[in-house]
Amino acid sequence: MSIVKSYSFPEGDIRGDMFFIKHNSNNFTVIDCYLKDGEGKNARKDEIIKEIQNESKDRICRFISTHPDNDHIAGIEYLNEQWEIVNFYAVENKRPADAEDKSLTCYQQLLANKNYAIQRGITRAWLNNSNNNNGSSGISFHWPNLNNDKFKKALKLVSEGKGMNNICPIFTYSLENGATYMWMGDLETEMQQSYYDEYKNSIPKVDILFQPHHGRKSGTVPDALLAALNPKLIIIGNAPAEHINYGNSRQTITQNTAGDIYFENDGNEVHIYTKNEITNKPTCLKSKRGKGNIAKNIYGIHYVEWYYAGTLTV
Repeated sequence: MSIVKSYSFPEGDIRGDMFFIKHNSNNFTVIDCYLKDGEGKNARKDEIIKEIQNESKDRICRFISTHPDNDHIAGIEYLNEQWEIVNFYAVENKRPADAEDKSLTCYQQLLANKNYAIQRGITRAWLNNSNNNNGSSGISFHWPNLNNDKFKKALKLVSEGKGMNNICPIFTYSLENGATYMWMGDLETEMQQSYYDEYKNSIPKVDILFQPHHGRKSGTVPDALLAALNPKLIIIGNAPAEHINYGNSRQTITQNTAGDIYFENDGNEVHIYTKNEITNKPTCLKSKRGKGNIAKNIYGIHYVEWYYAGTLTV
């Protein structure tokens, strides 16, 4: 069994992304970072670090950075202090340094000293090749093609301190005889189209798609690419409601409503739990006998920790 968790950051104009995968092999992956101090629902630094430490114990660990925007690397210095990042994956880039930005400084140190550069088709032991008893993580990178002209232009803009979104990779996590998940970071529509135009004959089918750019309109997936991916379920992130493109599919869960989402992968079934109860559930999710809300008692009070949204069969 493997677990995918998508954290929710529902407040303010800037709302981050952060995920982890507890693989069904001896692997553990963190995707992006948004660790904040202070008050409010986004201030979850200590809680998240503690959970990652506990869930990743005695596993081969890696960190995948989609791009060096603050809402995807905030607090990475805290994470690296408490959970040393040994295997770092990012697209090579030359974003200008900023000595006052501790998160960017840490990111750039990791990029310079520990990076396994992301590009289409890279292979590595434990990432997507099995090695001794640790197995494979099942992660594959489908983009970028470093020779693509539009991608080269995007890299140049980043070197000028502009337009970080369009250097994001496209990658999947696939389980044998089970679900396939896809992430695109904040990749915008035009660059997604470039991916489709170049690889339209080898687009993977996916079961669960995390809508690019937190669900913002600027990350709308082109119709042809969406049809090729053919996701059974789309997860829309924490963009402010007025900026979200909800699309035409009813097979969606929005994290502004659902909060954190916990995906329990069991063979060809994905049991999905949300931190907040959702009433308008996607029709692709069905009830599974023996599954229900996860609850606990605190000082004699019955407390629902996770609400069972339903089971997706893949």
